Amino acid sequence: MRGRVIFDSRGADTIEVEVDSGGRTGRACAPAGASVGRHEAAAFAPGGPAESLSRLLGAAPSITGADAGDPAAVRAALRTADGTPRYEVVGGAAAFALSMAAAESAALADGVPLFESLGEGPFYIPYPLGNVLGGGAHAGPGAPDIQEVLVCATGMGDARSAACANASVHRELGRVLAEKDPGFTGGKGDEGGWAPSLGNEEALECAARACERLGFTLGREVSLGVDFAASTQWDGKAYDYARAGRSHDPGEQVEFAAGLISRFKLAYAEDPVHEDDFEGMAELTRRFPDVMVTGDDLTATNTGILGRAASSGSCNAAILKVNQAGCLADALEFAALARDSGIRLATSHRSGDTTDPHIAHVGIATGSRMLKAGVVGGERIAKVNELLRLEGHGLIRGMAGA
Repeated sequence: MRGRVIFDSRGADTIEVEVDSGGRTGRACAPAGASVGRHEAAAFAPGGPAESLSRLLGAAPSITGADAGDPAAVRAALRTADGTPRYEVVGGAAAFALSMAAAESAALADGVPLFESLGEGPFYIPYPLGNVLGGGAHAGPGAPDIQEVLVCATGMGDARSAACANASVHRELGRVLAEKDPGFTGGKGDEGGWAPSLGNEEALECAARACERLGFTLGREVSLGVDFAASTQWDGKAYDYARAGRSHDPGEQVEFAAGLISRFKLAYAEDPVHEDDFEGMAELTRRFPDVMVTGDDLTATNTGILGRAASSGSCNAAILKVNQAGCLADALEFAALARDSGIRLATSHRSGDTTDPHIAHVGIATGSRMLKAGVVGGERIAKVNELLRLEGHGLIRGMAGA
């Protein structure tokens, strides 16, 4: 195994790891999030990426020799070397990069695509879910409080048509924003979504207008979604929507989210309440059974927390972020529990990402309904392009949930 410190899409340091197995080399790069839940694995050792990498490579003698094609064996070797259950010594980013690179090297040695080596099938392409307008932790002052306005073309029958529809909405939304505000400079947030100076409802109104101007009917060819990232607004007593100049108590936050879901026919609502409000999530899940009421900070790609959410009916969908869990094996176990609990998955990128395409394979292998990967930007489109490459593979049976 080898590694180096490289840059992510924000120009920040991250880790790349290479693993040799069976005469083939796998390579993986770790992403990083901007809005990070309390329950997810720490990304790096206290000294940052360089220290994480040094610690990982220093542990190589106890990791080398593990079966690269068995994610659980790689995890066991890494945990033995790390000595903590959540990879506090080497960091979750190192665990992610090592375990993904090992899996890729084994798949290459076996002559099969990574998704086939990770999953049991049947295999389907997840629908691309992309950020078209950013706010919150992903954008600057004046942008909406809600973190992401998303689009997903679930009415399309193939990955290319779905990706094209998302890109069309992103382009048209840029025109809508320029017409609404002549001073709009075309700025974008971390994930490539436009970052205008707008209120929360205005942002969704503009996105809906862009869809309609393209001839799409919301809820038919395309649907909107929102990542509320509500934990970033929660101060322990109330939700502070500083940019909108108001605050919500827990009950008002539920009604705020419900109002947006109903008004804009949202197909996807992520973290509409803070990460410890299982009751509020359960209420929204009961009220909107046909909407993907999705836990991200709520579930943190953590099987223990997902089990609690499943038993309390606190979500009907969950984000899967491999680096949030740490090792690939942890993420696959999370996906298996979600499947057994009837909880749909959206495999996701992070706001600070790289051109590493592996989450496309993870999305297919885990039966994810959606792949949250962005719409524009090289590090975003790398994941979407990987879906397009894989769509023609003989093992793929079509679009997820189509």
